[in-house]
Parts: sequence; structure tokens; C-alpha cells
Amino acid sequence: MNITDEFDTIAAIATPIGMGGVGVIRISGDKAFEIIEKIFSNPKFEPRKFNHGWIIDTNPSPAFLSIEQDSLQEQHPLPQGEGKIKIDEVIVLPFFAPNSYTGEDVIEIQCHGGINVVRNILNLVLKNGARMAEKGEFTKRAFLNKRMDLSQAEAVADIIHSKTSEFAKVSVKNLSGVLKNKINDIRNEIFEVLSKITAGIDFPEDVKEPEYEYLIDKFNTIINSINSVLSGANTSNIFRQGASVTIVGKPNVGKSSLFNALLSLDRAIVTDIAGTTRDVLRETLDLGIPVTLIDTAGIRDEGEGANEINKVEQIGIEYSKQTLDEADLVLFVYDASKGLDSEDKKVLELLKNKKHIIVENKSDLLKLSPHPSPLPQGEGAADNASVNTDKFASHTVKLSALTGDGVQELKQELTKRVCDINPENLEFVTNTRQQECLRKAKNSIEQALLASQLRELQDLISIDVKSALLALDELTGELITDDILNNIFDHFCIGK
Repeated sequence: MNITDEFDTIAAIATPIGMGGVGVIRISGDKAFEIIEKIFSNPKFEPRKFNHGWIIDTNPSPAFLSIEQDSLQEQHPLPQGEGKIKIDEVIVLPFFAPNSYTGEDVIEIQCHGGINVVRNILNLVLKNGARMAEKGEFTKRAFLNKRMDLSQAEAVADIIHSKTSEFAKVSVKNLSGVLKNKINDIRNEIFEVLSKITAGIDFPEDVKEPEYEYLIDKFNTIINSINSVLSGANTSNIFRQGASVTIVGKPNVGKSSLFNALLSLDRAIVTDIAGTTRDVLRETLDLGIPVTLIDTAGIRDEGEGANEINKVEQIGIEYSKQTLDEADLVLFVYDASKGLDSEDKKVLELLKNKKHIIVENKSDLLKLSPHPSPLPQGEGAADNASVNTDKFASHTVKLSALTGDGVQELKQELTKRVCDINPENLEFVTNTRQQECLRKAKNSIEQALLASQLRELQDLISIDVKSALLALDELTGELITDDILNNIFDHFCIGK
């Protein structure tokens, strides 16, 4: 984008394209009111008041005029003047700078929803002096005009792209300024320390350098504050990116039935024939965080079972092992009515270094089967199979994918195991860019802390303190490159 383009008046459709009750066209820039006055029948605007009227094309194409004018004239008498066509009956909301989303003069036109009507109005706006907005340009202008900092702008994108209702709720915290305020508090503490160090260096006759014990105490406090923000980084990433959960087990233990039961739909083919699933199936499961649930081919060795493994099934098994390695969590499924046999143990052996849950399926058949459950319930259940470690301690859930008994318990355990922190207790939501800035600030303060403990010269300590400030300025957008800025807003949709 040319620098002169940043001062153009821009316009875009702000609602999804398609059939709907209302469509919104947004205009922002110095010419916003000038443009709307050319095309609106009631352009007498006052702050905090909306106007009702008609969007009118005063210079329609001859073809459109000849086809449409007679019918429109019969339904709604045209204003004075020839060659004017009513496009739609609308409500116009004026926002005067700087009290608008972008900090500029903004006009929002609320018209009837529908592909053609919103496009007709947008084209009319563009014809009268606006240009088409780029991705995220409205929010970018809000940031450039100091209506929000960069963390709040990124929260807008998180709300728009949130895959679950829970992530949308926690993203609102950043939009309201929770992260911004916390970073400002940390920045103020760092700035206070830097000011005292600088004053002692620049005016040694009037101001004493701060005591090293003071510096050590302040640096520890700042590090703890940064850690409090970073403590939710892993959970934030899971909320944003989601987690993958792979269902594994030998053939015909009910993996596809469990896949369907968790999704509450018949997505995978289920038969009593071993090896039905040959490919990897993926679906999204909303557990408060987006979970990619993966159904895989049954894992078995060549020659095991009644039938030999054909080439297609072998490829499916290799896919299963690959998705197992990449998964954040694994559901190991076996047939509880038959007990854990040697084939099950071989699959379970693959999970010794993976976070996993043991699923005892077909519990509805236990009444009919003399086989007791070979695994105890609760934490450490897999110790019986000699494959478990404390780090990857498993949990056992007994259920029936056929009847649905126990499926809800498994969903609760999935939520607990995939996300270590309750979303309601997630105070700060951060993305990878923000986390990197915080880690850079923390590393700089840790260097300053070490230098203070070694009683090094304070002008050297100030270098690390300044680096920490620059890292936080990059987080909030006070100091940021055009490339990073453009990359952030390129992930927005047009109209936001």
C-alpha cells in the first residue's frame, strides 16, 4: 500500500455476503460524509442519531434506467430530477471523528441483506469517491489513530476467527484492554527503574545510583509479572490452534463407533468386519477448545487375525502410526468384553511416550462376558501393561460407544487432559508474536538481574533494561515494522 493510500476514504461490505436480514456497508475517511450526501435522500446528520431514507443513484447506466425506472417509479415516487434510481431503503449511522471505530469520520449504511443490494450500494459508494478497503484496513486505521493498541487489534481478529464459543469469550478480555493494561503496568515498572539508573548516571552529583538490592528486588518483581502473563501461553495456543486427538487400537474394537459417538453423527462407516477403516478421518469437535478428532485404521501386524493384510490396509496402518506420533493426545481403545490381548498390548506399547487415555469400550457386553477388565480404574491404569510413566500417566474410561454410556465422561476427561487450565481462570490470552516479545523482555530483565547480582556498572545494566522496554513496545505496537504490521492485518477479513 502506498503511503498516500492510507489517507484515502475506504469502503467495504462489513457483513457476510449472502441472503440475510441486514447488510452493512462501512465507509471511513475524510470524504465519508461528502460521499453519503451524494447518494442519500436524508443527509442531515447529527451525532448519536441515525437517519432513515433511500440510497439513490443519481447517474445510473442507461440500460439500468430503461429497465428499472418505470417499475420503481410506480412503487416509490422518485425525488425531483430526471434519471434518479432508488437502490434501497436504508438506515444510515454517522460517526464523527474521533469518536468512531477508526478514529475517522465513519458512515455505516444498513440496508436489506442480499448479495445484489449490498453490492449495488458498495459500487455506488466507490463510484462517488471511495476506494475498496484492504484486509483489516478499518482496524489498522483504528490502531494507527490510537483508538486501540496492537494487542486489542489482534483480539479483533481472534474474535472473528474463533473456532469455539469459549475462545471468543476469552478473546474479548484482550479487546477490553486486559492484556494492554497489564503490559503497561510492567512497562511502567521497567521505565521507573531505567529512569533511576539514568538519573544516577547523568547527574551523579545530584542523584545517587539506585542500590543494587533495589534493582534485584524490582527485576524479580518484573520477571514474576511477565511469568504471570506467559503462564497461560500454552492454553492460549491450544485455544487458538486447537488440539489433535487420535483414536487408535487394533481392528474391530469400536474406534469408528467411538468416533461417531463423540461427534454425535454417523461420520465413519461401522461394520463388524475387521479393517473397515482404511483411511484417516478428521472432524472438529467443540469441547470449549477446537479439537481435531482423528479416526484411524486398526493397527495390527502382518499375519495377525483371520485375514492377511492387503496393501491398502497396510497403508492405512502406516497413516495411523503417523497420526499417533503427531497427536496431542491419544485415545487407546480396546474391547473390554474380550479383555486386553497381545495385539492390544503391542498397540499400547506404542503409547509409552504419549499422553493418552485408555478407553474400555463395549461395556454393555460385560454382563454377557466372563472376562474381567484387565486394567484398574483411575490414574496409572496402564501400569498393568508395563508401558506407563508418571509423565504420561493415563486415565481409564469405561464406556459403550453403541449405547452412549460413559461418552460424556470421556468428553470431560478429554477437556481436562487437552487443556491444563480452566478457560474461566485464563487471565491473559496471548498469541505467538506476543509471547515472543514477552520472552525477549524477560530474557533482557534476567540479564539485568544477573548483572545487578554481580554488581556490574549500572550503565551496562541499563542496556538490558532498554532492550526489555523495546520488546514490550513491539508487543503493543509502539515500535513495529511495516512488514510485521501488514502481516498481522493480512489475516483479517475485508470490511473489518
